[in-house]
Amino acid sequence: MNSSIAELHKLYAAGDAKPSGVCREALDRIEKDNERLNAYITINRESALKMAAGMDADIQAAIKQRPLAGVPVAIKDNMCLAGVRTTCASRVLGDYAPPYTATAVKKLEEAGAIIIGKTNLDEFAMGSSTENSAFGPARNPVNAELTPGGSSGGSAVTVAAGHIPVALGSDTGGSIRQPASFCGVVGLKPTYGRVSRYGLVAFASSLDQIGPLTTNVADAARALQVISGRDRHDSTSSNAPVPDYLGALSGDIKGLRVGVPPECFGEGLDPEVKEKVEAGIRKLADRGAEIVEVHLPHTKYAIAVYYVIATAEASSNLARYDGVRYGFRAEESRTLSEMYRKTRDEGFGAEVKRRIMLGTFVLSSGYYDAYYEKAQRVRSMLAGDFAEAFKRCDVIVTPTAPTPAFKIGEKSNDPLAMYLGDIYTVTINLTGVPAISVPCGSSKAGLPIGLQLIGNHFDEARLLNAAYAFEQS
Repeated sequence: MNSSIAELHKLYAAGDAKPSGVCREALDRIEKDNERLNAYITINRESALKMAAGMDADIQAAIKQRPLAGVPVAIKDNMCLAGVRTTCASRVLGDYAPPYTATAVKKLEEAGAIIIGKTNLDEFAMGSSTENSAFGPARNPVNAELTPGGSSGGSAVTVAAGHIPVALGSDTGGSIRQPASFCGVVGLKPTYGRVSRYGLVAFASSLDQIGPLTTNVADAARALQVISGRDRHDSTSSNAPVPDYLGALSGDIKGLRVGVPPECFGEGLDPEVKEKVEAGIRKLADRGAEIVEVHLPHTKYAIAVYYVIATAEASSNLARYDGVRYGFRAEESRTLSEMYRKTRDEGFGAEVKRRIMLGTFVLSSGYYDAYYEKAQRVRSMLAGDFAEAFKRCDVIVTPTAPTPAFKIGEKSNDPLAMYLGDIYTVTINLTGVPAISVPCGSSKAGLPIGLQLIGNHFDEARLLNAAYAFEQS
């Protein structure tokens, strides 16, 4: 199904389609492709078809009242859905089925969306390739030998493969935007606090944010409208008003000041990526935007800062997985301490263990000041960079990723090379601003390339309109 939400609703309005038929077609394609692409960990065929059938009779009225009525949607498997297993692609959670539903997912259901499955990811969202999954790697639909990016790889794959128009991902250091770039779809990371994190299994609590992956900017705007807003279950969610994102998509960007930071166009950037992104900047100028140079001088420290703060928070958050209360428990342990150790050793994968150990080290006595506290100070300096830049511009443009998609296994034995691939995305999470990746062309090998637009805090409406104008060009 390659229809957008608007196109799907037109079919419903004309009586040319019904939710049960649309969902059955989507599920049939997903099940057929899953052996090859491995985009899904859990497929909710029975419950999705039952829900869709219940909408058939009233769908023409429903689409006037519910913005996602009859739309099949997938969610990343680190978001809770009551009664459905939530694995985080980790053996340590086993067949855990939460008793409650994440707020963002509940809002999708209230808007009429039909949750058809839970998508593959890097274990506990720790990775940039969806190779760190206990269920095997997801594969890029453009070329199945390539990674789709991560950690929201499965969500990007299912949208790019044309199964469904919308999937939710989570973004801690680029995990929505980088797979969007690799797979040639739109990926939006909202302002920190714009979307509730309640029911999102925590990786790094000061960085995590839920957002949509879609085939176009208008669908991203519609999905963000649905999932945004204050939630009493999440004290970090914001009371900031939620604008009409769809209504803001005029495509008019005359006079919009677009900042270009030279720090993001230097060493390490693939020449083809640079060429396509610079061509994209010229397209923005052709539509009336004013291109200005801005500076983000502390960008070179971003990777180091991110991998101190993110791993420290991961170390704290993942301490709850001990084999006592839920999930996997190692057998044949003689003492409680031994059971803890064996459960974590057998339940966690290599990348998760690496990050837990790094985080425990930077928080340990004698190293906290040297690493964690210093990283937080540099994080403030990065935020200052963006605050200064936004005095001179309305949005900032950079590449989403320094390269197109790479082969599965190419970087799995070189963690540093994998981490450096996040250079253009981690600053967004460290500073809490919103950003969106939109397709801006392909490499000579036919691999998608993404352009990243960055907005000021809670300025998603302007950010989405800039992305929409670029998409129209």
